[in-house]
Amino acid sequence: MSPYDKDLAGIPENPDFFPVLTTGRLLLRRFQPDDIESVYQGLSHPEVIRHYGVSYDSLEATKEQMDWYAAIEREEKGIWWAVCDHKSQTFLGAVGFNDRSKEHRKIEMGYWLLPEYWGSGIISEAGIAACGYAFQKIGVHRIEAVVETENTNSKKIMKQLGFELEGVMKDCEIKDGKFISLEMYAKLNRI
Repeated sequence: MSPYDKDLAGIPENPDFFPVLTTGRLLLRRFQPDDIESVYQGLSHPEVIRHYGVSYDSLEATKEQMDWYAAIEREEKGIWWAVCDHKSQTFLGAVGFNDRSKEHRKIEMGYWLLPEYWGSGIISEAGIAACGYAFQKIGVHRIEAVVETENTNSKKIMKQLGFELEGVMKDCEIKDGKFISLEMYAKLNRI
């Protein structure tokens, strides 16, 4: 039995079933229409979007993100979860995968968290559950993550999740009129 199996044993193989994951503190569930306000709160917050590739300036514009979460799931290109407190159901952030390559058995990981919950280990805890799902249920061999070189918090999370730094792509994108460098991290299914 792999270390992930105990958390994933109750998830049926039915492709129409959305996998709800639980950890000691967290509930990872499908995004619901009324999550749009929380998603907007996160993806419009200057501290959250500083190192994130997506941002929105209105609640109406945030519908694009909600549609994207549904589309990648429907098209089997990825899966994202709303990360919530298990007891109170309070929305905390998001974790998930996109850009799935079935041929190469790899997928890209992403996450964000409302700033009031930073430093509490939430993304690491949610990330462990999500990675377990990707390896055991999606069947990927490789999970990739791209992190801006200045994003020290995300680099710490990568280390906590057991990702390895593979290299730096120097000045590979322009953000806010400046070149930025990106670090490529990966975690392989070694089970």
